[in-house]
Amino acid sequence: MSWQARYSADAPDRAGVEATAGALALEFGTDWCGHCQAAQPLLRAAIEARPDLAHVKVEDGKGRPLGRSFGVKLWPTLVVLRDGVEVARVTRPGSVADVARALAALD
Repeated sequence: MSWQARYSADAPDRAGVEATAGALALEFGTDWCGHCQAAQPLLRAAIEARPDLAHVKVEDGKGRPLGRSFGVKLWPTLVVLRDGVEVARVTRPGSVADVARALAALD
């Protein structure tokens, strides 16, 4: 899956996420968030190294049910799922290695 540049306001619902087969990384944040902007090169490097991984950037905030259902409190938060079940997460990563460790839970 190619890199998604912007966070999408059209988030899937929780049932759709749980029905997703295979590896999925849900990235929660906003386009205007400084922490999200700073983390983009780290997230991109780690995610692009995993061609088996689907990546969805979800715009989060008040009234956004998907982020609330995952208990997201800080941005960016990357929730890693296999067959709809969370296997790892990383919040405000400081390095590519932080993201790679979370993605390694898929192996």
